[in-house]
Amino acid sequence: MKPPHGNRPGGSSRPPSDRGPYRGPGGSSSRPSGGSGGGPRGPDSGPREYQKPRPHAAPKGGPRDGGPRPDGGFKPRPDQAQRSGGGNFRPREHDAPRASADAPKGTVWLYGHHAISAALANPARRLRRLLLTEEAEAAIAKHLSPPWAVSPERVDRARLDLLLGRDVVHQGAALLADPLAPPSLQSVLEKPGVIVVLDQVTDPRNVGAIMRSAAAFGAAAVITQDRNAPEETGGLAKAASGALETLPLLRAVNIARTIIALKAANIWCIGLDAAGKPLSGLAFADRRVALVLGAEGEGLRRLTKETCDEIAGLAITGAVESLNVSAAASVALYELTRR
Repeated sequence: MKPPHGNRPGGSSRPPSDRGPYRGPGGSSSRPSGGSGGGPRGPDSGPREYQKPRPHAAPKGGPRDGGPRPDGGFKPRPDQAQRSGGGNFRPREHDAPRASADAPKGTVWLYGHHAISAALANPARRLRRLLLTEEAEAAIAKHLSPPWAVSPERVDRARLDLLLGRDVVHQGAALLADPLAPPSLQSVLEKPGVIVVLDQVTDPRNVGAIMRSAAAFGAAAVITQDRNAPEETGGLAKAASGALETLPLLRAVNIARTIIALKAANIWCIGLDAAGKPLSGLAFADRRVALVLGAEGEGLRRLTKETCDEIAGLAITGAVESLNVSAAASVALYELTRR
């Protein structure tokens, strides 16, 4: 019989700021519990994604409504242009294309062979322009036979470097498209599989890598927070390696209320944290599960942790004491699908 939600293990421990949040049980902690993130981040957690707004660039977005919302605090994602200046997250320069006179507002440049092949095969994706080198066109044709929904334009790599930035590994391919419309929470609840909830995971590469693992292990969806989470970017799509087109990505206004909504739908919510006993997939063989992951370096926030049904950790041995959030997600998803 499923224990009541009120029986939650007490206590918490926070990892040192120079380590990832997912360590084996019994590790020491010098950081107090709680907090909203934003402290020092370690080398294993990837580059820091938060940047304070420049003094001369005031945010364009207006204040957000933080009040209760239906479906656990979900709301549709507004037009990309309306959100480009608001919130705390600002994409790195190499995650978003440089300004282009012929790029309409509310669009995103996708790049990389797998990401573009998946987008071309997705009937829900509205496509605008497809820029390909000769080599990239041949490579994508191996994944998806033409004709495609949008005709390719032949370009050279120098033009793509100028458009996207020299640091972007575009593989000679760029696709201008509209962001995907997020599905409803109800449609996700009707699908089988683990639901992954990300509590202020800000690095688009981590979110993309988590989506790739979630798709590989048959997850139903990934849920991120509306604030302090990356928008749909080319870097996120490339790290997801096509999973962005096949796995629903939802945005929630409030993570704690989202967890409450999942619990009301008879989903057992497990927060991943070093303070918990080792995660065992066999213990949840007869339950629908949501896996809740915290921010890079900081882990789960206090309220998020307290709202989960229980806290579990990973049994890590050896010289490595912590895992990056995307690596921890892969291990936990594998364990939860093990029967």
